[in-house]
Amino acid sequence: MEPILSVDHLSVSFTRYGRGLSRTELNPIRDLSLRVEPGQVAAVVGESGSGKSLLAHAIFHILPRNARVAGDIRYDGAPLTRERAESLRGREISLIPQGVTWLDPMMKVGDQLRRGRRDPDTRTRCRQVLERYGLGPETEGLYPFQLSGGMARRVLIASAVMEGPRLIVADEPTPGLDARTAVRVLGHFRELAEEGAGVLLITHDLELALTVAGTVSVFLDGQTVDHLPAARFQSGQGLTHPYTRALWRAMPKNGMEVSGL
Repeated sequence: MEPILSVDHLSVSFTRYGRGLSRTELNPIRDLSLRVEPGQVAAVVGESGSGKSLLAHAIFHILPRNARVAGDIRYDGAPLTRERAESLRGREISLIPQGVTWLDPMMKVGDQLRRGRRDPDTRTRCRQVLERYGLGPETEGLYPFQLSGGMARRVLIASAVMEGPRLIVADEPTPGLDARTAVRVLGHFRELAEEGAGVLLITHDLELALTVAGTVSVFLDGQTVDHLPAARFQSGQGLTHPYTRALWRAMPKNGMEVSGL
């Protein structure tokens, strides 16, 4: 089966200029590779600074202008160029960003989700997707500043899935949500995958990711150090990299041992 998303040997670097002629080369992503199959939730886990969010931004071509990108990113078997990503964003491919500041502060929630359309079908779909994430119809009339942090995050998720995308990249979608809501949201990602979409779940919460993921890619210092079936984390057998084994030992059910992290 052709992956819906493939990333091969991705690197992202920046040049930081100091006083005079001094400059520093930053290489936060050096060698990342992964696959997302249709009908699959693929999790990416790693510590802060390991390149997880930059990966999401590289896929959608929304990195800063001074970023230099190398490697190969393909969607549905064809290169995901900037022009192609711009034409597909919000329709076939959707990003659930990490920060709730992505919501337009001057626009009501309903208008943001409907994107200016007012036909009955779009209105019905808007109400349905809000309800799916535990938000009542009154949410449509609210501005982002009137939302709690958890509500704003759920609005971001609702906005991303509004058009029924084939690829969803969720960058830390659960912070600010209580445990029950977080599990329910991830369950919805699983449902979207069962309907044929591919979901790339970027998170630091390995235990939560394992409730829905079929595969787990482990990032460390800007590199993929492991790409494994999620089932291997149930027993801890077959975890090849020392950092991956340390992540497994740090899970609450395994004693929360933090050595090696």
